[in-house]
Amino acid sequence: MGVLIVDTKCANLASVGFAFDRLGIISKVSDVPEEIAAADRVLIPGVGSAPYAMAKIDAAGLTDTLRALSQPVLGICLGMQLLFEELDEGGLLTQGLGLVPGRVTALDTGDLPSPHMGWNQLTDLVDDPVTEGLTNGDHAYFVHSYAAPISTATIATSTHGSPFSSIIRHGNVRGCQFHPERSSATGASILKAFAAL
Repeated sequence: MGVLIVDTKCANLASVGFAFDRLGIISKVSDVPEEIAAADRVLIPGVGSAPYAMAKIDAAGLTDTLRALSQPVLGICLGMQLLFEELDEGGLLTQGLGLVPGRVTALDTGDLPSPHMGWNQLTDLVDDPVTEGLTNGDHAYFVHSYAAPISTATIATSTHGSPFSSIIRHGNVRGCQFHPERSSATGASILKAFAAL
């Protein structure tokens, strides 16, 4: 199988599946721990709030399974944020999956609107299979109010009021703060590269 998409109970699963369909990549949606653990590649999607998402993942009995993954993993949008150790939303601290060190916090947008919504540039690209088809300045589609700081895990940045991690990598785990399934050729390049890992 190409990619298993985790049913986190808080994601637009159809749009992610259609993105792989357009690329001719086989994908499957599942919330079965044994299927997730056995998959060649695992994508963790998500939309909404981190506390709600982690509660849904816990209720589905998926937390331990996701924390134990050793195959290539890609988190997108909220799914990327869930990869981190801690998620701070409005002063409410939630434990994430702990696959990537660090804490996700509110994006400091300065005088710009929050949430950060729309197309923005990817900059400071670091060599990685998922960034191989990208160039500095390529655009991706974002919808988020929280973000991960720039760290040793950062392999691309973006700026909306302040800079933040737009693509991260830590061991077998990668994440995109934006929606690759809505990001035209940029997103297609990332999803195709991930499916080939």
